[in-house]
Amino acid sequence: QVQLVESGGGLVQPGGSLRLSCAGSGFIFSSYTMSWYRQAPGKERELVAHIFSGGGTTNYADSVKGRFTISRDNAKKMLYLQMNSLKPEDTAVYYCRAAQRNIVRAWGQGTQVTVSS
Repeated sequence: QVQLVESGGGLVQPGGSLRLSCAGSGFIFSSYTMSWYRQAPGKERELVAHIFSGGGTTNYADSVKGRFTISRDNAKKMLYLQMNSLKPEDTAVYYCRAAQRNIVRAWGQGTQVTVSS
């Protein structure tokens, strides 16, 4: 089966850091654009970052630019999101996604990130 399994979420204080991981299986990981999305309580799911196949090109939402870093290890079929200088407004369920062209291949199950003092 095609799967994306996330880990690394948790509770962190404002200004802290977390590193999210997403492990892919059942598909050619290196052929897909990988993304992180998040959904805060009462809000729609929104894009956090994209990283294109090969890892050479990235895009970030303005709200996280300069604080978050998306990366991938195609050999290990892993996607990462390093989150620094976390703010309460970063609190959300974070999802990884694999897509090729305009077709979504898979979503992860989501991992909760809570930023609170």
